Amino acid sequence: MTLKNIARRTPNRRTIQQYYECLPEEIRTHFEHFPRTLDRELPLEVALSYLMYRVELAHRDTLYCGVVRLHHADSRTAKSIIRSQHLIRKDFREIFHNVFGRGIPDAIVERLKAAERIRDKAMHGSEPPESEMREAIVDVFDYAWTYNKFVVSLASFPPFGNLQGVLAGRERLTPVTTRWLMKGFGFAVK
Repeated sequence: MTLKNIARRTPNRRTIQQYYECLPEEIRTHFEHFPRTLDRELPLEVALSYLMYRVELAHRDTLYCGVVRLHHADSRTAKSIIRSQHLIRKDFREIFHNVFGRGIPDAIVERLKAAERIRDKAMHGSEPPESEMREAIVDVFDYAWTYNKFVVSLASFPPFGNLQGVLAGRERLTPVTTRWLMKGFGFAVK
């Protein structure tokens, strides 16, 4: 079964599991605990929360790998700055554009926005229907797949995947220069 063969109309939990199993291995590995969150004993808010948490980690990894791989930033300094950054959605897209010289295409962003709206409803107690949460889960998977392809085309690494070796063998900037570089990209550097 391929992603294209799986119906997009209001998937059930079984269809979501099949969809997950058809994702590239690197994405399944990034969301490795997802199958356990899909247990019928757990509400779908658990699955959606887990997925969105992992998306945010992939976003931070994207920025980190981008500044270190493409701009030769000192890895320790970059990691420290990115970990301490309060990264809201709008800021992420702006910094992404600054680091990679190109924004994330609207079609990719819109897929995640749909899932974020449902996630926000769930996390703020609005209790969205389970059908909307199932759609949001599939949207997150679609986002991860298309976002990975986009970042690979820009910088040759999959943020939803194994990043081992992405930063190997490059001469780095000094920590002081890295701080200035990151400030220029829009990070909150103290």
